[in-house]
Parts: sequence; C-alpha cells; structure tokens
Amino acid sequence: MFSKILIANRGEIALRVIRTCRVMGIKTVAVYSTADEHSLHVRFADEAVCIGPPAGRESYLNIPRILAAAEITGADAIHPGYGFLAENASFSEICHESGIKFIGPSPDMIHRMGNKSLAKETVRASHVPTVPGSDGLVENLEVGLDIIQDIEFPVILKASAGGGGKGMRIVRNREEFEKQFRMAKAEAESSFNNGDLYLEKYIEKPRHVEIQIVGDQHGNVYHLGERDCSVQRRHQKLIEESPSPAVTPDLRLRMGDAAVAAAKSINYEGAGTIEFLLDKNKNFYFMEMNTRIQVEHPVTEEVTGVDLIREQIRAAAGEFLPEGGYPLPFGHAIECRINAEDPSKDFRPSPGVITTWHQPSGFGVRVDSHAYQGYAIPPYYDSMIAKLIVHGHTREEALDRMMQALDEFVIEGISTTLPFHKKVMQHPAFREGDFDTHFLETFS
Repeated sequence: MFSKILIANRGEIALRVIRTCRVMGIKTVAVYSTADEHSLHVRFADEAVCIGPPAGRESYLNIPRILAAAEITGADAIHPGYGFLAENASFSEICHESGIKFIGPSPDMIHRMGNKSLAKETVRASHVPTVPGSDGLVENLEVGLDIIQDIEFPVILKASAGGGGKGMRIVRNREEFEKQFRMAKAEAESSFNNGDLYLEKYIEKPRHVEIQIVGDQHGNVYHLGERDCSVQRRHQKLIEESPSPAVTPDLRLRMGDAAVAAAKSINYEGAGTIEFLLDKNKNFYFMEMNTRIQVEHPVTEEVTGVDLIREQIRAAAGEFLPEGGYPLPFGHAIECRINAEDPSKDFRPSPGVITTWHQPSGFGVRVDSHAYQGYAIPPYYDSMIAKLIVHGHTREEALDRMMQALDEFVIEGISTTLPFHKKVMQHPAFREGDFDTHFLETFS
C-alpha cells in the first residue's frame, strides 16, 4: 500500500480523496494555485504545495510542476480526481516513467477509451451494443453523407476527443449538414486541438444511464449498478440517481454484463464508468467510457456502502477486489449538484464570497463540499460548490428527503442552483420518473 498520495486536483474531490486516505492511514499532499490558498483541501492535507497562479494551464494542468511537488514531498502515488489531468494518457505515462503510481488506468487504456471513435470500435468487438454510425472517423462531408444514406437523419456529429458537449451537433436534414459539419470541426479544433469527428444515428429522447465498474490488476472487473444522469443542461449533468426509474432487473443485468465486457476487453484497472443511451423501447447503446472517478460517484456509494475512492486506491496498489464482487444496491439515492450559478439568468456563473453557509444534515443526508462561510469562490474553475446526496428506502422517500434537505440548505452572498433543484424535485414528471435528456428543454 502507498505511504503518501498527492492529489492532483482541487475542491471537493481533493477533500474527498483526503478523507479516504486518512481512514486508510495514508499521508496526503495537496497542490493548489494561488487562488485556492484558503481552500479546505489545502488545510486538511498533511502537506501542501503551491504550484502556480490561478489559470489551470499554469497550475492544475501543469504536469512538470505537479511532478516536482510529488518528488519534493516523497509521494509514491498521484490521484488525479476528475477533470484536469484525470483522463490524460500522457500524464499517466509520465507518472509511470517517473516511478510514481498513477491511481487510474494505464496510458493505453485511457487512449483507447478516451478516443470515442476508437472506444466504439473496441467495445463493438466485445459484442456491446453501439449506436449505428461511422465505423471510424468521418474524413469529409462526402463520407458523412454516404453513411447517412444507410442510417438516415437525424444524426449527431461528435468530436472524437470531445467532452462536455463541445464539438457536438445534431443534424436533421441534408441542407444543414455541411454547415454543422464545419462548425463542429472548428469547435473541436478550438477546444481540443483535434478536429476529428465521428457520426452516429441520433436517438430521440433517450435516457442517459451509466454503469459503475471497478477493475483490479488481476483481471477481475465488477459493476455496482447504474446511475440515471438524464437531467442535463447543454450536456452537463445536474441531477443523478441510483437506481434508474427506467431500468428493470433484467435490463440491469444485461447492461451490467455489457459494461463488464467492455472493461474486460482492455483489462481495465481502477474505477470507471460505461455510459449508455437508453431508448424508449429499452434498447441500450454504448456511448462512451470515463476512465476516472465520476462527479456523481456518491450515489453509488450510498446504495452499496462501498467507498469507491478506497477501491481505486486498493486496485492501484495491486490488491485483489472482493471475490464475487460487491453488495447488491439497497434503497434509492439522489444527488443534486449545487453550482454557483443564477438559474434566473440562464445559469450565469456567480463567483464571490459566501456570507452565510448552513448545510443540511440528519439521517440519510450527505454533503460533499469544500465551501464554507467566508469562502471566496474563484472565477477560474468549475462552478460546482457542493454535492447534496440523500438516501432513502424508496425513491419517494429519497425525493421527500431531498426536498427537506434543499429547504435546509442556506447559502447567501452568491446565487446558486438551489431554487432550480427545488422546482425539479416538485415537478410531476420527475417525481413519476418520466423524463429523458430533453426534460429541461420543456421544464417550467
């Protein structure tokens, strides 16, 4: 087992990793930009190293500075959290070359699953259902139009190196295809320095359902059930729950088997997520794999009782995962992402000083956050300041508990998404479990 882990991240995920390391008796090193000097992850780590100014490219994305911090503190492993360098194959490789364990998959695993076109080819070989579309990259307009003759409109163009909805365009007819192709390619080049695109049949009004998996270095891969992440805004998840209201026991078994098959096809190591689209007829299709811990991992932890960060660390240290897998999920968990944004102004970011902070507590209530009263939210990073998670015996109980927790959550000095989440929790369609990824387009 590792003696000291450096967390190459910030905010609530850095604090989350620190807490598990403390339970496991592992020393921690926090890295921080000058904007995060007063963040809680800096305060609670055993050691902390400033790695640069606020801009991410000069701090949390600066690989030489992070490795230097690991070397001077004697860290023997690095946990990347999510975002920043978590799915950077070069970072994983450089860690390996430097004799520091990257707590996550190998560079090859990240490359094969991080490239969406290659990932689709990889899982298809394991008989995992995929959305009809291009077999590889769409080199030009003519190739794209030839593919569309077979699968028909509507289609969706996606950046092969993409994420967060960038480089993604829905096209419903031939007339707009050329314009959308050029726009998607330009956005992909600007966002990822890679303009490669692939094309898929567009699934109308799907659910976004993902399967949590964990693999060790000995060929064992297990899944821990699904999460429904269909409540999204511009492809950004806002609310997640487990289990999904749309998934039956038989479907759960088939999706879980498919996810495990996809992970085993690359001998996957660590925590990861296989993401599927689920259509109205209960057909599911592989969408992508996230080769890291997810923001929404707490909902799986709440229904299984498994510390996924601990399992990540154990797998990276070469330990065997539990023989036979993990406990079956129990009850229902829901997570609301609390962002420093103003829902009444098109979710405009709202950085600033938190003048009042009172977080909910009680049976079945969990808050993961790095924020506190007096904390100044910097304008340089993601706007999420907390994750509110509840657990109940049933979905109805979890919904009622979430509503109570949202009422009890008081944040002043900035605007937040708390009012938005209250509206969603009371919406009849959401309470009935009748929603898809387009739910917020008609939400009022």
